[in-house]
Amino acid sequence: MNIHEYQAKELLRSYGVPVLKGKAVFSSVDAGAVAFTDFVSHGAKAIVVKAQIHAGGRGKGTVHNPETNEPVMVDDKPLRGVTVLTSGNLADRAYQIADGLLGNKLVTIQTGAEGKIVRRVFIEEGCSIGHEYYCSILLDRGRGQNLIMVSTEGGMDIEEVAEHTPEKIIRVHVDPATGFQPYLARELAFGLGLSGSAFKSFLSFIAKLYNAYVSMDCAMMEINPLVVTTDGEFIALDAKVNFDDNAEFRHSNWADLRDVSEEDPLEVEAANFNLNYIKLDGNVGCMVNGAGLAMGTMDIIQLAGGRPANFLDVGGGANVERISNAFRIMMSDPNVEAVLINIFGGIVRCDRVANGILQALQQVEVKVPVIVRLDGTNAVEAREILQSSGLNFLVAATLQDAADRVTEALGISTSAT
Repeated sequence: MNIHEYQAKELLRSYGVPVLKGKAVFSSVDAGAVAFTDFVSHGAKAIVVKAQIHAGGRGKGTVHNPETNEPVMVDDKPLRGVTVLTSGNLADRAYQIADGLLGNKLVTIQTGAEGKIVRRVFIEEGCSIGHEYYCSILLDRGRGQNLIMVSTEGGMDIEEVAEHTPEKIIRVHVDPATGFQPYLARELAFGLGLSGSAFKSFLSFIAKLYNAYVSMDCAMMEINPLVVTTDGEFIALDAKVNFDDNAEFRHSNWADLRDVSEEDPLEVEAANFNLNYIKLDGNVGCMVNGAGLAMGTMDIIQLAGGRPANFLDVGGGANVERISNAFRIMMSDPNVEAVLINIFGGIVRCDRVANGILQALQQVEVKVPVIVRLDGTNAVEAREILQSSGLNFLVAATLQDAADRVTEALGISTSAT
């Protein structure tokens, strides 16, 4: 689960992590009012107006009219997702920038050409930046330990640093048996070449940040840029936080932080029916029981010459209702040209799944080829039920057979695969 920058910063503030003063607004009028009341009237010399979307690269992203796709211009320049204001009437300028952002779409390297509609902006005070750094914390699944990464090359081009100069990224792992220790903070600080007040400030900052990461059950936390001010104080100038959904039962406040407008509508609908669904950009829908089998099925589709249109795990209870909802959600994706159902009958018998598929297709119209591979308990009986149904199924008995049927359904020549 992702949250917005302003939400992440409020949470970090509660754990003592240094962040700048700021406030989220939902209208350009409020943007101007907040800029004046909270900042200008208190002597602020700089204000930053930030679009709030669940994507990175906002500083380099451009704002477009969603209907015409024309770029939004301010002062004869394309409007970006992040604007620093240092001159003129700051409150009026904040109003102008927010008015150009709200209701329009922001296109960044992470959103793709379709972009994301900006529905809220964050008005934040400026600061005197001495240097920009990069910092992130995530789980290294290969080692079963949290990994902290920092770099002197912070800012908008961290992806290029990772690709071309990975040696500039300092990494330390945290042993879960001992937790985060002061020597790890010092190792990171020395790696960044820090000294004096900046060194001391970083030690405090990284310890509080790691505590926040663990306490909030995060899957990933990224501070980019992490800045040190000209006074030698470290501040989280940006914050991206992703929660581990498995820990939701421990955090009742997460529901209030969720912004479904930033999520794929089909994924939101699937979650309402307890379906594990992730939309992808392929052309073959897949319905599977079990995450491991789902991953294998996606590989089968790819090897057959197709591309998975989704990850969809219906779980152990593949009943009529779940199958019907799964079909309906998959058919809502206009890119789906075929469907592969790959069910292993362990907890649930294959003949019951077959009957469930037939009943589901009486409720949902499916106009694309459907390939069905059922294996496990009563698999033979299940294939007989499907083949005698009168419906135009492509029934597969093995994984290779399923791959061949996908190739057939998509009209791909075997030489192409």
